[in-house]
Amino acid sequence: MATDLTNERQQAHELLDLLPEEKLSAVRSLLEVMVEPLARSLDSASVEEEEVTPDTAAAMERSRASLARGEGIPHEEVLREFGLGE
Repeated sequence: MATDLTNERQQAHELLDLLPEEKLSAVRSLLEVMVEPLARSLDSASVEEEEVTPDTAAAMERSRASLARGEGIPHEEVLREFGLGE
């Protein structure tokens, strides 16, 4: 399914590249109208804050202290762990 979306986007980009410059403004305006409802709903969405339990607060404090001591895990190592690194 992701490939279908990628193909759709690629085809849309190709069509945009074929448009004469004077029509790009109209297409951009149309795209803004199509995207705006999503942006508006995201702006007005409430933020739900999860209650932090005493155990979670203690774990967060231990993590912050560990990072302050330089004991964090390098980003590259995390990527490798998830098979995303080099």
